[in-house]
Amino acid sequence: MTILDGRKTSKDIKDEIKVEVDKMKANGEKVPHLAAVIVGNDGASLTYVGSKVRACERVGFESTMIRMSNTTSEIELLDKIEELNSNDDIDGFIIQLPLPPQINTRKVLMAVNPDKDVDGFHPTNFGKMALDMSTFIPATPFGILELLDRYGVETDGKHTVIIGRSHIVGRPMSILMGRKGFPGNSTVTLTHSHTKNITQITSQADIIISALGIPNFLKAEMVKDDAVIIDVGITRVPDDSEKGYYITGDVDFEKCSKKASYITPVPGGVGPMTIAMLLKNTLLAREQHRKNRRS
Repeated sequence: MTILDGRKTSKDIKDEIKVEVDKMKANGEKVPHLAAVIVGNDGASLTYVGSKVRACERVGFESTMIRMSNTTSEIELLDKIEELNSNDDIDGFIIQLPLPPQINTRKVLMAVNPDKDVDGFHPTNFGKMALDMSTFIPATPFGILELLDRYGVETDGKHTVIIGRSHIVGRPMSILMGRKGFPGNSTVTLTHSHTKNITQITSQADIIISALGIPNFLKAEMVKDDAVIIDVGITRVPDDSEKGYYITGDVDFEKCSKKASYITPVPGGVGPMTIAMLLKNTLLAREQHRKNRRS
């Protein structure tokens, strides 16, 4: 069994990005600039955006964190997005989710310029991804592909079962794993809350990607020997420890790892890859903007 180490792999990617940024600096070029908009005081969101800002510093990006109050109106947020869209100094930006209830999330994400949508959530970018065109791939699926690639996990002709059909992970992964090329060329089954006999399906899978958000959902009896298991779930489960909780994924890691050929831990698997690939998308956006200005 091999651990797919997201911490190490994300560090390698950040090191590679830093080399590219150092070259830009040496050539007197503008370095990538990532902005993040956070509305409200959600603790997990603040922590996540803070880690993105620190990651930018580590690779030499410029970064801007824009904090808006919990009472921000939809119009105020849309005005801020338009300001970022028209700011040539910003290469990419993200709107941290979740948003307060008075704001229509879909309307907000639609307002982001697809050329700056480094989260890869805009329908234009999703459509390009589905058509195998060059675009921003959502950061978490992008990170999973990168782990499979760098560890040389065989996907060609394999049966991949996705658990969960979210727009952020499950649905894009089902498209990406079935595309031509590597990682890809697998036969994909997308399962969800209405799927019947899910154990029968997962037990036939060569690769399982679980993005359900239910702690320890995937049990050892649901997995065949030598399966590849990618655990996207991350849940705080209350306990009697000093912190008051422990973090776990969708997979019963202790038992499933005894049957798996490759498996991601939680934490330290897919999570660190998400931020690394957000930086990668921002680097791609900077390069694209530079080419557009030349043409």
